[in-house]
Amino acid sequence: MSSGFEGWTAYEYYPSKAAAVIFIILFGVVTLLHTHHLIRTRTWFFIPLVIGGYFEFVGYIGRAMSASESPNWTLGPYVMQSTLLLVAPALFAASIYMELGRVIRLVKGEKHSLVRVTLMTKIFVAGDVLSFLMQASGAGLMVTSSKDTGENVILGGLFVQIVFFGFFLISAIIFQLRISKHPTMESVADYVPWQKHMAALHASSVLILIRSIIRVVEYIQGTEGVILSHEVFIYVFDGLLMFLVMVVFVVVHPSEVNCLLGRGSVMTAKGGLKVCEVSVAV
Repeated sequence: MSSGFEGWTAYEYYPSKAAAVIFIILFGVVTLLHTHHLIRTRTWFFIPLVIGGYFEFVGYIGRAMSASESPNWTLGPYVMQSTLLLVAPALFAASIYMELGRVIRLVKGEKHSLVRVTLMTKIFVAGDVLSFLMQASGAGLMVTSSKDTGENVILGGLFVQIVFFGFFLISAIIFQLRISKHPTMESVADYVPWQKHMAALHASSVLILIRSIIRVVEYIQGTEGVILSHEVFIYVFDGLLMFLVMVVFVVVHPSEVNCLLGRGSVMTAKGGLKVCEVSVAV
């Protein structure tokens, strides 16, 4: 099961082409939906999530290519799938971070935020960029120079992601608890359905957090561990969870928040566009 590189083995099993094709289709469909919504509603802060969707799509194409090569794997498809599937959730996280600040502004709840709203996006996105760069560089090191060093850098990037995402989730929960006890006029207004957007943020955050924790366990266990030895884990605890993140935001699209802030428009149930009837001044 060698690729021709001395001491290097791509997989501890023969990858399933059928499973890869299923996820190519799933991510292809949901990413095209997000692209359509993004362009039509001008919800530009969701660009990172859409790019992440394309990373997932291309990553599973690489995995299907690897499956077709078994057992004589080459480096290109392996690098495609390992790198793109590893870093895509960091792009999802960037859009999620930016949405929370907009929800807080929407309900005029800045005083209830654990982190100053003007700094919130900068702090969390900076941590996300650091995590992204560490994971991407670690993936590169694994296949070009030192596998052990690469794994350690990836682990560091995943820990950074978990710390920032954990803090983000705590901040979102504290904000929601505070504003529930001391509501603003906007937070109790019928035309500002912010609770469903917070629910989407919480759900997607938990999904990404679970995925990142499983990835940490994967790299700690190494090639002899249960996770890297069984392909089912990559699909159940990575592919499926990240697909659900994208589905959550198709169902509860942030264009509504953007529209109420006076930016862009929102999709109607029939696929049309409308400008929000009431805009919340900020």
